Amino acid sequence: MPVKIGNIDLGDFPLLLAPMEDVSDPPFRYVCKQQGADMMYTEFISSEALIRDAAKSIQKLDIFEYERPIGIQIFGSNIESMRDATQIATRARPDLIDINYGCPVKNVACKGAGASLLQDIDKMVAMTKAVVEATHLPVTVKTRLGWDDKTKNVYEVAERLQDVGIKALTIHGRTRSQMYKGQADWSLIRDIRRNPRIRIPIIGNGDIDSIEKAAAWRLEYEVDGMMIGRAAIGYPWIFREIKHFFATGERLEGPTLGERLDACRTHLTKSIEWKGEKKGIFEMRRHYANYFKGIPDFKEYRMKLVQADTTQHLFQLLEQVEEHYASVAD
Repeated sequence: MPVKIGNIDLGDFPLLLAPMEDVSDPPFRYVCKQQGADMMYTEFISSEALIRDAAKSIQKLDIFEYERPIGIQIFGSNIESMRDATQIATRARPDLIDINYGCPVKNVACKGAGASLLQDIDKMVAMTKAVVEATHLPVTVKTRLGWDDKTKNVYEVAERLQDVGIKALTIHGRTRSQMYKGQADWSLIRDIRRNPRIRIPIIGNGDIDSIEKAAAWRLEYEVDGMMIGRAAIGYPWIFREIKHFFATGERLEGPTLGERLDACRTHLTKSIEWKGEKKGIFEMRRHYANYFKGIPDFKEYRMKLVQADTTQHLFQLLEQVEEHYASVAD
């Protein structure tokens, strides 16, 4: 049966791209969409910054037709601000609004936003209700198992948020205190999926970094879909590889060097188009190591790519990479 969020049909077992700060911008989303991501989200956006009209946050509202379906993710600690931010985000015409109740980093959680709401479920429910009432779009939530091992309260969270109108719930299989350490535990996610009261899609998130894991966990934990984050950085092919395996039971060959170069060029081009040359080049530097991970003796080229400061020089370097490795192969 197809998974639906409101009236958005995501197919039988959707793979979602996680919202990641300083990563999930439109250029990165473009290459992930090309490789089969079924649904994507903006980087998370501060409700307070949106209301203040902060330039960086307003830019994060940029979405493009080719990205659909796409959600705008917001976070905050003040219910009124979240209501106002929802109305601003709705005007940007996404397909849905997502609320972040999972971010564990200090400058978010210690200001009463993100995962810190897991310490005050009543406030979380009231905030969610305000967001749902402030938009005609479907509202979804991303959260964690709880604040720490003693307070794994996501089972209650799932029921109460469904009751105030959310249309899907993504659960990261760690507590806030775990941050991104240790292993994600999906057993509580499965318990929620099996809860007869739960009618909304439950999406699993955390540690999906291989085809084998995706296939095993799909069966073991009975989720409706999976959200992939860090494993897609520099490797958008993870979406197509998992989908191909689900459809055929066969492993796809990994990307060729030519495909890596094409994705890198596309990402770079989109980055410069969206941010301007200087910023586009600077922000692309964090991606080269990931795009060419595992390519032998690549360090010298990576250093050159990171140091290059013009579009022309970067494209010349990528051409040199292609020629060098073609001659090595011969």
